[in-house]
Amino acid sequence: MKVNILSALLGVLFLTSCGSKEEALKEEPETVEILKKIVLLSDAQSENAGINFCRIEEKEVSTILKLNGKVDVPPQNLISVSIPMGGYLKSTNLLPGSLVKQGQEIATLEDQKYIQLQQDYLIAKVKLNTVEKQFFRQQELNQSKAASDKVFQMAEADYQNAQINLKALEENLRLIGLNPSNLNASNLSKRIPIHSPIDGYVSKVNANIGKYLMPSDVLFELVNVSDIHLNLNVYEKDLDKLEIGQRLVAFTNNKKDKKYNCEIILIGHTLSDEKNTEVHCHFDNYDKSLVPGMYMNAEVALNNKNAKVLPVEAVLRYGNGEYVFLEINKNRFEMIEVQTGVNENGSVEILNSDRIENKNIVLKGAYSLLMKLKNQEEE
Repeated sequence: MKVNILSALLGVLFLTSCGSKEEALKEEPETVEILKKIVLLSDAQSENAGINFCRIEEKEVSTILKLNGKVDVPPQNLISVSIPMGGYLKSTNLLPGSLVKQGQEIATLEDQKYIQLQQDYLIAKVKLNTVEKQFFRQQELNQSKAASDKVFQMAEADYQNAQINLKALEENLRLIGLNPSNLNASNLSKRIPIHSPIDGYVSKVNANIGKYLMPSDVLFELVNVSDIHLNLNVYEKDLDKLEIGQRLVAFTNNKKDKKYNCEIILIGHTLSDEKNTEVHCHFDNYDKSLVPGMYMNAEVALNNKNAKVLPVEAVLRYGNGEYVFLEINKNRFEMIEVQTGVNENGSVEILNSDRIENKNIVLKGAYSLLMKLKNQEEE
């Protein structure tokens, strides 16, 4: 009796095991299809998706090298304005972005030291006049042997020292923006003007009214826009594609339709740790909306070539790859990964076109197939 019960239990387990294997075999084709990115549609689903097709075609395209960088100014065109002698900032109307002309008064400073310097100059000027007369007098006396050589030499030394002292004071006055030839006892001033050394605009204002400034302090930073240029980062693998004089177009992320024509003027010869170098380009026409530090994109058209292309809308981005849907047979489609190249004028180059050449590629309705595939994988 126990043997019969045991046999019956074993029979049930065997049948259950067989049933499980049959179910697994039934499910296996569906699993394989999903892993192969296969999408099946009914006639109604295909009609609703509005699917139509295109094929790979050969077309001449320009290889576009895409780069990025920023608007830059050569060091010689970025001017830091400071003062050679400390003082208090008395007035300025400048703000970042203000336009300035060369020679324009952009600020005034005030300090008692400026009066002292002017005073020293005028006293030195009077002293020079006195010692000059003494020198010529002693020179005449020495020539007639009415004065000794020693007295004449002392008068000559005093005269030379007075000349040196006056010249040094003149240069100090010019250094702080004062013209010595216009200075006299009636127009001494405790204020000095600061003039713009270039035509350009203000990029930074580093001081406020009343602040005491040291000679090492930078009061303003000015930019000379006459040589503003585009500084691009180029990786080592692309350097051999570029040359001086080559043309390119640049644009900002905010205004992609507004193109700026540029010319390569300098290519770097040293690589950074990231294996890239700088390529400098001149703008054909400067636009005042381009300011140093602004990020820009650039496209360099390289040699034309024949390529296998598809319409851009036939290629979908999914995850980290790009794909197309290939028609296997009616209402049956396979998603195939492709490697793309040049993208221009609504067409995209397909680098691995062998498998899909002369085949129907889904053009309209590709996105619907992608959604269907994602739903299958989530089930």
